Amino acid sequence: MSQSQTQNESNVSKLDPNWRNDALDLGLDYGMQTIAVRAGQHRTDEGEHSEAIFTTSSYVYTSAADAAAHFNGDKTGNVYSRHTNPSVRTFERRLAALENGERAVATASGMGAILTMCLAYLKAGDHLLAANQLFGSSIGLFNNYMAKFDVEVSYVDCFDNDAWAKAVQPNTKVIYCESPSNPLAQICDIEYLSQLCKANDILLVVDNCFATPALQRPLDLGADVVIHSATKYLDGQGRVLGGALVGSDALMQEAFTVVRSGGISMSPFNAWVFTKGLETLKLRMQAHCQNANQVADFLVNHPNVSTVHFSGLSDHPAHELATRQHHMKGGYGAIMGFEVKPSASLDSKAAAWHVIDSTQMVSITNNLGDAKTTITHPATTTHFRLTAEARAEAGVKDGLIRLSVGLEDVEDIIKDLARGLDSL
Repeated sequence: MSQSQTQNESNVSKLDPNWRNDALDLGLDYGMQTIAVRAGQHRTDEGEHSEAIFTTSSYVYTSAADAAAHFNGDKTGNVYSRHTNPSVRTFERRLAALENGERAVATASGMGAILTMCLAYLKAGDHLLAANQLFGSSIGLFNNYMAKFDVEVSYVDCFDNDAWAKAVQPNTKVIYCESPSNPLAQICDIEYLSQLCKANDILLVVDNCFATPALQRPLDLGADVVIHSATKYLDGQGRVLGGALVGSDALMQEAFTVVRSGGISMSPFNAWVFTKGLETLKLRMQAHCQNANQVADFLVNHPNVSTVHFSGLSDHPAHELATRQHHMKGGYGAIMGFEVKPSASLDSKAAAWHVIDSTQMVSITNNLGDAKTTITHPATTTHFRLTAEARAEAGVKDGLIRLSVGLEDVEDIIKDLARGLDSL
């Protein structure tokens, strides 16, 4: 046997070093913060302490046989960064560990993750049952594009369990919800929906963007797939775009095939940013929630605010459910909607715009989950493409303002909101 033949056979039989098991043994029952800091990393021969950024589009093989083994699946390793990348894989493994899932698949954006979900688990003739209370772009994707490919879509109120059950059809393949929802922070009963789905052979997909695994693990509550816009809290500083799906290895393989074939891939740099963001996720969410609880108390007691949509309030209809589903004590997220009362000279929309325009510190932007507090008017930004009827069904009124409470001193956030509210 020649030396070349021996080398080729050896290359085919072994596993690439960077595909070894995680450096952190997750079987040792580490806490969430330890997992957030250390899970998923594979150090190179350079011995780097911080995670490396692998800015490469392709990978080099030791021989033609080695390349063939990678491509035909005999050897597990990198093939092309549209398929796999070490930086992206570190983020995926860390997020999967935090969500208590077997595997994660990263995407180029949060909407890319939702599109991946649709392409992986739905086909022509299927029925998608979704909550009324969704991000406007999600509704646009379902109504304008999935319906175009003969996927039937219908909506129910996220908190109405009877409505969910009545809307299930023989061809229902996916139930999709956000919990908490955008922009009203409404809560779904994930355990109930899980039981409904299991009884009808339906996949339950939960968007966990607002809560994050720091507050809620939908897979532990019976969901099949978790969706993230990593752009939001997983980064936490509004720097880059990305998304992810988390679930069983079998379901994620279907999602991975869509990402690989469709090119909905996350970039290595963005993955590195998200990986570093996960290190402080729990700490940031604790601080976000503490601020949000105080801001909600201020808003609910302001005479020019008619309604505050925030499950952290004791009289919120989903307060008890949110308390049960969110494992962080006192953690109800940091997104809330509040409705401004019209004044003698301003209708609801003008009054909401006045409050937004009167802020001096808070950022007027449609992004959320940032260290900086952000504010927007959903009816004319995130949900403006919806019909008036669809906005009404989603609870998006002209006087509604969405607030993403950041990490500034809470007294400064409250003072900034008071500028406009006090002068109505």
